[in-house]
This record gives sequence, C-alpha cells and structure tokens, in this order.
Amino acid sequence: MITATGLRKAYGELTVLDGIDFDVPAGSVFALLGPNGAGKTTAVQILTTLISADAGEIRVGGHDPVTEPDAVRAAIGVTGQFSAVDALLTGRENLLLMADLHHLGRQPGRRRAAELLERFDLTDAAGKQVAAYSGGMRRRLDIAMGLVGDPRIVFLDEPTTGLDPRSRQAMWQTVRDLVANGVTIFLTTQYLEEADQLADRIAVLNGGRIVAEGTAEQLKRLVPGGHVTLRFADARALGLAAAALDPADVDPDQLTLQVPGDGSVSSLRALFAALDSARVEVETLSVHAPDLDDVFLALTEKEPAR
Repeated sequence: MITATGLRKAYGELTVLDGIDFDVPAGSVFALLGPNGAGKTTAVQILTTLISADAGEIRVGGHDPVTEPDAVRAAIGVTGQFSAVDALLTGRENLLLMADLHHLGRQPGRRRAAELLERFDLTDAAGKQVAAYSGGMRRRLDIAMGLVGDPRIVFLDEPTTGLDPRSRQAMWQTVRDLVANGVTIFLTTQYLEEADQLADRIAVLNGGRIVAEGTAEQLKRLVPGGHVTLRFADARALGLAAAALDPADVDPDQLTLQVPGDGSVSSLRALFAALDSARVEVETLSVHAPDLDDVFLALTEKEPAR
C-alpha cells in the first residue's frame, strides 16, 4: 500500500533522509521509530505530498505523490504531531468543516460527523468548544477529522505525544480498530512500547538511514544481552554458584550474580542442573530478555541522529 525506494531528502548540506527503502502491506501497521531529528516527520511529509523528495521512487495507494498528488490525498488521512483542530469551534463544527472540505454534501456530512463522534466517544462533548477538551479528547477529534474522507491509509505522526497513560491506551485501541476495518497505518513514534504493541513491522531510522527493520521479535533478537539474575541467601552460596556457573557479573553486596541466557526453558533447566550438582539453593531468580529499549539504544548509539 506504501512503498519507497531510495528516498532522499536534504536541506543544504544536511541530509535528512539518505536513501531509505520500505514496503507497507495493506491492512497493516508500519512503525517508523527513531530519535528526535532522525527524519521521521520528513518522511511523512513527503509521503503525504506536503514536500517533495530529492530522489527516490514512491507509491502511496498505488499513486505517485509527485505526478498524482490529488489521487494520493484522496486515499489518505493525516494526523500530525500537533493538533489541527480549531479550538474556537465545537467538536461537531470541526468535523462538519472537514466534511465541507471533502465536498460530502450537507446531509452526508452530518451523518459522517455523527458516526465519527460516536466512534471516538465524543458525542456528549460534540456541542462544546474544543478549547474545553482534554488533551486526549483533542487527539481523538484530530484523528476523527482525518477519517472524514474514509481514507484507506492513515498517517499518524507521533499521535500519543503528551498524552497520559489512559489516553494513550485509548489511542492504541483506536489504531487497532482502524486496522481491523482494513485501514493501513503508517505510524511514527518515539515510544518503544507503542511500536511493540501496535506494529506489524518496525523500521529504526537513525542519521537519515534505516538501520534495522523487522517485526518486534526479530529486532529484539538482533541485540545480545539476555541474562538471568540469581540471588542467594549468603556469601557461601554465592561463591559456590559463581564457581559452578562462570557468571558475567557478581555483586557480593547484593548476593546476586548474572548468567548470560535467553530465559528459554532449556537454558533454565541447564542452569538449575548445574546448581543442583553444586548443591546450591537459589533464593530468587529473574529473567531479562532484550526488549525494544535495548534495540533502540544499541542501534541509535552507533551513529548520531542528524
């Protein structure tokens, strides 16, 4: 549904996108993950016809944003980093304004506004000025406005920035509902948990380049660092365990040691077998597997973002 090959964009001597490639299947969530200044918003602006690329081949909904911008705009909805709602209008008036811009007509526009108000749990607040809305309500209205034209593709540029945890969870459910209805989502985010929760595929953008791409589980396997932490009752048990296990780290003050491992059943079975042979009892055990935090830090530390 969205493809880019060799996408490049520079401002003077500053290269923002340095030949990136990606392919987003229909009905999926693609997350572009990266630090501030990595080029995420620039990529969205190019794909949504707001700015032009310096080089590369792009298709959005089967159309070229350069030669067929109107066809691309007809197929997409966009929610930017900052709310585009008019705070002096009511929620309903904002949606009706968008319906007029889509030339839906009076009655179809009212029906569409009512549907979206109900869908985003804004019916009770429909007649209130948006200035009185909470941050979460504004964000839901912002997304609803992007859906007035019933787009097949929705771009969400850091949609949950500044939202409290409850509002963020509600936004995630909104994204899941959209995908369940066949909508393709292109998501940019700095929240690693958000990408882990929502995305079918994730691309990590750093320094203008995609440094890794895959499912969340595939990306986690790129980074070593899984380990098991064992705590013991006394220093004697700790010493015996250290001699039996060859740990990566020992903390005598906390009576703990760390053993490299992925936390699988087979690795834990071997670990306990070694402890049984050494006649050592473990007081507590915890397993740490690499997560997207580890992936993000490992991949974005290799080269500073531009």
